[in-house]
Amino acid sequence: MVDKTPGKSSGVKKSTSVKKGPTPSGQKTLLSFFGLKSGVAKAVTPAPEPISSDPILPSSPIAPRENDGRPSFMTQASPRKQLPILPSSPVPVSRTSKKVSYAESDDEEDFKLRAPKRRKQVISDDEDDDLFVDAAEASEASVDDDGDDFVVDDDSDVEIGSKRKRKTTKAVPKTPVKPKVSAKAVNNTGLTPATSRFAFTPGKGTSATPARTPAAKGSQTPGATPKPAGKGDKDMRYSWLVDVCDADKNPKGHEDYDPRTLYIPAYQWAKFSPFEKQYWEIKSKLYDTVVFFKKGKFYELYEDDARIGHQEFDLKLTDRVNMSMVGVPESSLDMWASQFIAKGYKIARVDQAETALGKEMREKGAKISKEDKIIKRELACVLTGGTLVDEAMLQDDMSTYCVAIKEDVSEDLPVFGIAFVDTATGAFSLTEFVDDVDLTKFETFVAQIRPKELILEKGCISSRAIRILKNNTSLTTLWNKIKPVSEFWDCRTTLREIDAGGYFDNEDSWPEVLQSMKKNDNVMSAFGGLLYYLQSLKIARELVTLKNFQIYDPVKKATSLVLDGKTLLNLEIFANSYDGSAAGTLFPILNKCITPFGKRMLKQWVCHPLADASKINARLDAIDALNANDTFRDVFTSQLSQLPDLERLISRIHAGTTKAADFLRVLEGFERIMGAIEEIKAYGEGEGLIGQLLGKVPDLGELLKPWESAFDRQKVKDNGVLVPEPGVETDFDESQETIEGIQDELRDLLKKYQKDLGCKDLKYVDVGKETYTVEVPQKYVKSVPKTWGQTSGTAKCKRFYSPELQVKVRSLQEAQEIHSQIVKQVAGRFYERFDEHYAEWLLTVQIVANLDCLIGLAKASQCLGDVSCRPTFVEEERTVLDFEELRHPCMTTSVDDFIPNDIQLGGERPKITLLTGANAAGKSTVLRMTCIGVIMAQVGCYVPAKSARLTPIDRIMSRLGANDNIFAAQSTFFVELSETKKILSDATDRSLVILDELGRGTSSYDGVAVAQSVLHHVATHIGCVGYFATHYHSLADEFSTHPEIRPCRMQIDVDNDVRDITFLYKLEEGVAEGSFGMHCAAKCGINKKIIDRAEVAAKAFEHTSKLKDSLEAARVGTYIPLGLQSDVALLLSTPETVTEEAMEAILRSVECL
Repeated sequence: MVDKTPGKSSGVKKSTSVKKGPTPSGQKTLLSFFGLKSGVAKAVTPAPEPISSDPILPSSPIAPRENDGRPSFMTQASPRKQLPILPSSPVPVSRTSKKVSYAESDDEEDFKLRAPKRRKQVISDDEDDDLFVDAAEASEASVDDDGDDFVVDDDSDVEIGSKRKRKTTKAVPKTPVKPKVSAKAVNNTGLTPATSRFAFTPGKGTSATPARTPAAKGSQTPGATPKPAGKGDKDMRYSWLVDVCDADKNPKGHEDYDPRTLYIPAYQWAKFSPFEKQYWEIKSKLYDTVVFFKKGKFYELYEDDARIGHQEFDLKLTDRVNMSMVGVPESSLDMWASQFIAKGYKIARVDQAETALGKEMREKGAKISKEDKIIKRELACVLTGGTLVDEAMLQDDMSTYCVAIKEDVSEDLPVFGIAFVDTATGAFSLTEFVDDVDLTKFETFVAQIRPKELILEKGCISSRAIRILKNNTSLTTLWNKIKPVSEFWDCRTTLREIDAGGYFDNEDSWPEVLQSMKKNDNVMSAFGGLLYYLQSLKIARELVTLKNFQIYDPVKKATSLVLDGKTLLNLEIFANSYDGSAAGTLFPILNKCITPFGKRMLKQWVCHPLADASKINARLDAIDALNANDTFRDVFTSQLSQLPDLERLISRIHAGTTKAADFLRVLEGFERIMGAIEEIKAYGEGEGLIGQLLGKVPDLGELLKPWESAFDRQKVKDNGVLVPEPGVETDFDESQETIEGIQDELRDLLKKYQKDLGCKDLKYVDVGKETYTVEVPQKYVKSVPKTWGQTSGTAKCKRFYSPELQVKVRSLQEAQEIHSQIVKQVAGRFYERFDEHYAEWLLTVQIVANLDCLIGLAKASQCLGDVSCRPTFVEEERTVLDFEELRHPCMTTSVDDFIPNDIQLGGERPKITLLTGANAAGKSTVLRMTCIGVIMAQVGCYVPAKSARLTPIDRIMSRLGANDNIFAAQSTFFVELSETKKILSDATDRSLVILDELGRGTSSYDGVAVAQSVLHHVATHIGCVGYFATHYHSLADEFSTHPEIRPCRMQIDVDNDVRDITFLYKLEEGVAEGSFGMHCAAKCGINKKIIDRAEVAAKAFEHTSKLKDSLEAARVGTYIPLGLQSDVALLLSTPETVTEEAMEAILRSVECL
C-alpha cells in the first residue's frame, strides 16, 4: 500500500534537509551511503529499474518515519548490532537523466552482463552475508566492477569515476539542472527502452514498485522517462553512419566505393571519448568486418555490428558508451566467431594489450595523457571463412583455400597467374598458364580447388572468368576486390615488399619455388595481392616464413590422368548434382583414411590419378601387401587413429599462437608415430612403396629426446601452462623463486599476527579481488591494531588489511604479473626450438599421409565386396578398355540387385560404341561407371568388376546432361557445343570420351547433322575410345560400315498392348527399335488421350521424314556416308592434314562399302 495522506505524493518522498552532526574519525556519513550529499535536500523520484530485478536496497521492509520520510533505522537506535557509519561515495549519484561522461573503468576485467551488485547489510539471522564497511570501495565496486553493464542515460551528467578513493572527500553542492527530455527524442528510434516497462507513473496505479536508479541532481517531473543512452536520434549523433562513405568520401553505389573503410568527419574525433576514439580508429579501417572488442572478460560488438548480432543470433541488444552494443563471454568467442563466419561475415578480434594491473604499473610515475588512461587494445587478427588457422574453428578436415587471381592477355589468349594458400597448414601454391578462349584450364583449377575466398584485382578480371567462379563456388564464398597496384601489387612491388618485410634472411634463403617464379610477372602479381591481403589479416608473417611453397599444375598432362572441371562435376567425383553434397559421390567410397592430413592428400590423388603404369602398379602392389598382411594395418590404425591434425598444428607452433595443450598433443602425436613405425619395422620394413616410405622417416627419437624432460606435462594437462623443469629456463626459475619468497614472507607474517592477537584461527582469505585479507573472528576484533583497515566482514568475522600486508600483497601481484609475461616468453622459446626442425616434422607428416592413403585404398578395395579385382595395365599401340561385369561403386552399397555390364572399347574391337535405347534405360549410368572404373584403377584402387584390362588413359572428357547458362546468355545448345568443342580440340587417341545426347538442344535436323559430324570426327580423326549415346537412331545406319563404331543398346522388355516397358539395364549389341517415349509417358501417368494423339503425330512425322527416305535409298544402291565423302575430298585437296591413324580408318571404311 502507498500512503496517500496529504503532503505525500504516490510513491514520491518529500525532500527534507538534514543537519550535519559530528562524524567520528575514520567513519563516513550514512547519507552518503544512500547517494545523498550532506546538507543538501534530495527529491527521490521513481525511475526505471536496472537490468537486473535484484534490489539494491536491503530487501527487508523498512517503515518510513512521518517526520521526514526517512527509514526509521536512520534516526532511531536499532536493537540489532549497530552498523558502522560509512563514508560518502566519491561518485555523486543523481536521479535524473543528464549528459554522461563516459570515463572508462580501470577495472574492466570483471565486466559482467548483469545488474550492479546489491549492497549488503549484516542481518543477525544471516551470518554469512558480507558487510562492506568501506563505502568508497563499495561505490567504486559498483562503478568499476559493474559499470560496463550499467546503462547510463544520454542526458545524465553523472561522472563515473575510475580510481579508488580511500579518503573521505566533501562533495561540492551544485545547482540542480532541470533535465530536458522530449518524448520525440525518446521514441524516434522505434525501440522500447529496456527499462520502460518498469517505469512508475504517479496516478496510474500503485502496483509497480519504482526501482532505484541513478537520479539527477534535482527533482524530476513525475512521469518523465529518461532517454536511454544511444537510443536518441542517430541522425543527430552519427550522421556519417546514416549516409555512409568510404575513407575517400565515396558514397555507397559509387564505382570506386571501398566497403572496407568508413569516413568519419574530422570534427567528430574531437567529440569522441578516449574509448570511442580507440574503437572507431580500428572500426573505420574494418567497416565490412564484424569487430569483437575485448572489454574485461567479454567481447563486445557496437553499432552496426551489434545489430547484426541481434538480427542473426538474437543476442540481447542494449546501449552503452553512446552506442548500441551486444556482448559475448570471452570463453565462448570461438563458438560465436564460427557462427558469424558460417553466415559469411568477416571477424576481427581486438584484444587488450595489458591487464588492469599492468596499466597501473605503466602509469606509475609517468605523465599520462587522457587517451593513455584507458587500457591499451590492439587488433589481434581478422578471421574469414577462407583464412581460418585455429583448429577449433575449422569446419572439417579438408583444405580451405584463399585464392588470388591475376588475369592478363597475351597474343589474344588469356593468361592466368594464380597464388593460393591453405592457411591452416601454411601451404602456398603458385601457378601460371596460358588458357584457351573457353578458359578450360581455369575452370578445371576452380573445380579442383573450390575456393572458399577470392582476392581479385578490381576491374581487371574478365566477365567469363567471373562466371566460371560464380558457377563453381558456393554462396558463402567471400569475394574481395582490391585496388590495382596500390593493393594488388605488380611483380616489382611484390619483390620489394618481400625484401622489406624481412620474411627471409636474405635472397639466398628464399624458397626454391618462389625463386623460380621471380620472372613470372602474373603469378608474382597474384602472390603480391595475396600477401597484401594476408598482411591486412595479421597472419602474413606466420605463414610466409614457413617457406612451404609448391608449384601447382591443374592439368599435369605429363604425369596424371586429366580430369577437367566439367568432368569432375558430370561424374560427381566430390559433389553430387542434386544438392552439392558428397552423398552418392566417389570420394567417400575411396576415403577410408584415419588422419586429417591423409584425407587431404587422398583428395589430391583423386584429382590427379596417375598416368604412369609403373607407378600405378607400385600402389597396387602396396595395397595387395597390406591386404595380405593385416599386422601393418592393425598397428597403424590402432596407434594413429586418434592422431591430431599435426600438419595444421605444426604451422600454429611456427606462428607461436598454439596453446600449451595443443603443443603437448603434437609431441605426443609424434611419439605415437615413432612407436608405430618402430613396431611396424619389427615385423620387417617390406619392399616396394611401403619400404621406401618407411626408409625416409627422420630419426624421431633424436628429435623428440630434448622434449622428454623439458616441461611438466601434467601441469599442461591440469592448468594449460608450460612450466619448464628446474634448470631449463633460468629467468622462469628466478621469477618463481621471487614469488615463493614473497609467499613465505606472507606466511611468516600471518604467524606473527596469530601470535600478536593470541588467535590461532587467523587466516588469509580471498574475497573478490581482495587477496590475502586477514580474517579475524568477531571476539578478537577489539584486539586489532587501529592501523589495520577493514575490507569486509560477516556476523562471525571481519577481514582486514594491515599496512605491511598491503605492501607485500602489492609486491606479490606485481611479481605474478611479471611472471605471467615470462611464462608467455618461455612458451614462445619452446615453440621456436621445436620449429627449428619444421622440415623434418613436415616430412614425417607427409610420409604418414602417404601410408594412410595406401591403407585407406586397401580398405576401400576390400569394401567393394567379392566382385572386385586388381586392374591390369597393358602397353599396347591401340588404346583398350575391357571390364567384365563392371558395376558402379556408388550403387553397390545402396542397390542390392545392380545389373553389371561388360565394357569393351578399343583393342580388337571398335573404339567407339554408339549407344541407343529407351529413355531411362540406363545409358548414362553405363557412361559414368566406365569413367569411374578408369579413375579408380589409375588412382591405384581395386575395381568393382570380375576383371579389368586397360591401357593408361591420359584424359577423360565428358558431355552429359542438358544445361543452359542464363547468366552467361548461353542456351542449352550453346553449352553443348562449347563442351563438345573442348573435346574435339583436346582429346587424343589415349583419351576416354563420353558424349550423351549431343544435338538435342536444337531442331532434329540440325541436331542430327551436328551429332553425325562430331561422331565421324571423333571416330575417324581423333581415334579415342568412348561412348556416344543418342536417340538419333539414323546414326546407326549412317555409320553401320564404320570400322571404329560399334552399335549397342540397352536391353528392355516391351508390351505394346498396355504401353508397358521393363528396363533390364543390360548392354547388348544392336540398335534400339526406338526411344519408346510414349511408353515412358504412360509410366509417368500422362493422360491416355494425350499419349494416343502424340503417337499418331509421331508416326506421321516418321512417315514424312526426309531422313527416312535417304536411309531407304541407301539400302537400294551403294550409299557413301557423308563423313566418308568429306574425308575423301579432304584427302584429295590437302592430304598432309590427314594423320596416319585417320588414313587407316578411311581405308577401312572404303573396304566396308
